[in-house]
Amino acid sequence: MVHRLEPLLVRHTLRLPSPTGAAGDGAVVARQFDAALMSVGFKLSAPLLKRLSGLSEDTVADIAARTLGTVREMVGDHVQHNVYFIDFPDRVPDTFDFWMQCVREALADDTARVSVLEQLATGVVDLLTLPSYGNYRHTYADMLTHHDELIAAAGDRLTVLHLGGTLDDELTALYLALAGSTTPLGEEGLRDLRDLAGACVNGPQPEEIPVRENRAVVNEARLAVGADLLLDTVTDVLRLACGLSGGDVSLQEPTRFRTLPRPVRRALLAGLDAVVRAAPAKLADVRAHREVWKRLGERLHPHEYPQWPHAAEVFAVARGEKAARSFDSRIEELLGAKDVTGAVELLVSAPGKLFRSLDRLLRLARTQQERDAVVAAAERVTPDVSGRLLLSVREHLHNRAERPTARRVFVNRHGRAWVTEDDRPPVGAPERERLIAALDADLRRRLPAPGHLLLDPDVLDVALPLSGKATAAGLGVLPRGSLSPVDGDLLRFFVYWKQTRRSTDYDLSALLLRGDYSTVTWLSYTHLSDVEGTHSGDITDAPEGASEFIDLRLAAVRGSCIVPQVNIFSGEGFEEVEESFFGFMLRDGSQKGRPFEPRTVRMKSELRGPGRVALPLAFLRGPDGRWRAKWLHLCLQGAPASNRVEGNRVSVATLLRGIVEREQLTVRHLTSLMAADATDVTVWDGETVPEGSVTYIGLQRPDGLHPASRIITAENLRDLIPA
Repeated sequence: MVHRLEPLLVRHTLRLPSPTGAAGDGAVVARQFDAALMSVGFKLSAPLLKRLSGLSEDTVADIAARTLGTVREMVGDHVQHNVYFIDFPDRVPDTFDFWMQCVREALADDTARVSVLEQLATGVVDLLTLPSYGNYRHTYADMLTHHDELIAAAGDRLTVLHLGGTLDDELTALYLALAGSTTPLGEEGLRDLRDLAGACVNGPQPEEIPVRENRAVVNEARLAVGADLLLDTVTDVLRLACGLSGGDVSLQEPTRFRTLPRPVRRALLAGLDAVVRAAPAKLADVRAHREVWKRLGERLHPHEYPQWPHAAEVFAVARGEKAARSFDSRIEELLGAKDVTGAVELLVSAPGKLFRSLDRLLRLARTQQERDAVVAAAERVTPDVSGRLLLSVREHLHNRAERPTARRVFVNRHGRAWVTEDDRPPVGAPERERLIAALDADLRRRLPAPGHLLLDPDVLDVALPLSGKATAAGLGVLPRGSLSPVDGDLLRFFVYWKQTRRSTDYDLSALLLRGDYSTVTWLSYTHLSDVEGTHSGDITDAPEGASEFIDLRLAAVRGSCIVPQVNIFSGEGFEEVEESFFGFMLRDGSQKGRPFEPRTVRMKSELRGPGRVALPLAFLRGPDGRWRAKWLHLCLQGAPASNRVEGNRVSVATLLRGIVEREQLTVRHLTSLMAADATDVTVWDGETVPEGSVTYIGLQRPDGLHPASRIITAENLRDLIPA
């Protein structure tokens, strides 16, 4: 249990369960452990170092080995990051000179000469056919000999690992937090919840599981031990069936249903029967997934179980043999007849649907009386709407004021994004302001009294995590739309990938834009160097893994925007490779070191999604000259092959403009509501920790906070979202 789930706890909480084992004098090994952690940008808290020092040396060594493996993987240091140009970022050649050198070397190679001469005769040479292009020409060990040791700097990242409670307590607390989350979890979060649910199914359970995907994952564990299932809609059963078949519990991707054991079929049909028997109107939900229900029916064989006739009705509706008029169809009928007031009266019984329809209802309303009816209904049902939806609508309304060049940005669950001009009429100012006031009042009511509120200023411009799907898994990653400060002289991006079966070529690039989003220049394998910095060289095959880097001197950057991107030139996609991740490092101008130095890594995120061009984040220079990161977590569909930064400049600039112009609802907004009920509000200076308990909200937890403090950091930022 420890070996399997302890890394999960470290990743999610930056805490080690209280170490157990034989007592002894482990102080020396504990200090060695701390020093090894510092080499990769981590450190033991004082209480954790003290606890380890009282254990035997063998126990501490075992804990150190496990933990070092976990944190090295968190930061991307579990693989060897080689570079094509051995002295990178120094002595990177001019692009054309480098290509000509590759041609000359190919002409001197007996096996390649004929092919190259034939290509030269046509006037076009394929770089990928040149023996010396795209493949490492030195070992990782050779590369290390060309680089000085990194000199530590005050600005290096230092992430503290804290002392937790017992393993069981830590597992239970994390399980309750993930299962009871008010916002959907990302892919990694759902996977971890599945592991935790299996371990915690017989222990304490959350009072409520508001996110349906989470409920499906928990139900899988409950079914395995024969516990009662948590079902109140027919779709809950469908999600569970998808999960049991290894499919998508969000129902966004098709699931190929497996043959299910008879006890599982009985449990699913009994659950369906109970839901429909208690509320026959819920049969209307079947129509939204008719085809999926029909395929599931082929696996469940409901005709074999006459004791559950209400379950059979579900499949009759799916086949079109039984009518079940949906709530949405009744709403559409009223709106089609331009009866806005009638639609509002019906929607009051479904507060969530009413809130999701507010913009449309206000646009369809033809009179002030109808607009007032829409707003009054929303004010009346606000207490019955989830906090997550209130915040989503609050952000939407803030961006629906009249703007001369408004754009609509659409992002699906995979991060695929597109932008269109917003030709909708704006929401009227009186209605918008009245709704915003009602939402803020209700949100303030729901937020817990913070007592002494201690705020890290760097967290205030972080976007509220209204969905875990808007954040990639990784270290130092913030939700889409967040802004965070970037302090350093040298900015270095990196990408690593390891192919599974086919030869795979990923290309790291950086697009530099002016304030009007026009192109200044770019760095890529086609443009290895410019006044801003250098590219480490193109690697075109990664059977053992490959890395590419871009080094930028921020003071030399022309323009005001840097957009790193990862283009799939050929081979396996982000979801096919064995592993792929992106990140960035910050260094002082005097720091040397290897191309990859883990303690300078500020962010490392997994690359996933169906697109062929990944846009993890952008860097924006403000009017004060300071740089800040704008978190994107987006991808473009791209071409099936040969994606290059030159080919997507316009689409990237258009997308970035839409994202930057949209104002996100941030932590600043919620903390301003909380501050009204705080006994004291202190901006943390990075050093002074108050003596009493506080509600701390920041990017990283300070050492030395009172044990009774409520702590919100990047790892559990979702806990800010009220129920």
